[in-house]
Amino acid sequence: MRRTATLSRTLAVLTLSATLLGGCSFFAPDRVVRGNKVDVDLLKELTPGTSTQADVASLLGSPTTKATFDNNQWVYITQTTEMQIAGTNDILQQNVVTVSFDQNGVLKNIKLYGKDDAAPVSMVRRATPSPGSEASWMQQLFGNVGRFNAGGMGGGGGNAPGGRFGGDR
Repeated sequence: MRRTATLSRTLAVLTLSATLLGGCSFFAPDRVVRGNKVDVDLLKELTPGTSTQADVASLLGSPTTKATFDNNQWVYITQTTEMQIAGTNDILQQNVVTVSFDQNGVLKNIKLYGKDDAAPVSMVRRATPSPGSEASWMQQLFGNVGRFNAGGMGGGGGNAPGGRFGGDR
């Protein structure tokens, strides 16, 4: 009898532990893959000097983007992120594959870049000056005095209904 109670208590503790630990994986952050994930083994099938743009497109798919001023430079970007505290993303993996073609659409070279190749970009906290924004507070306060006439208020001028040139007279 005592052995049965100990066995059932052990079984209950194990079941509760498994349930609690299994629930922990439910709250784990999801990993999100963005972009075109390029398999490195597929890149080995491409041969510079013989492969064409059609070969690359059929093997790797359409590129994430093309260079701004050169349609012969294709870029495949992949990023794997994981949600962190306060909604920020932690970059786990980042890969960029650039594929260059000559003027005839034949593959010239392939370059691979990883997360370590990325250059940090710092934001500038300055404001861009715009012309005409150097007015003092007095100029801003009294600057519009006399610029508006009564015609804009529905009282008299212009082509508005009831004005001098139109209306229902």
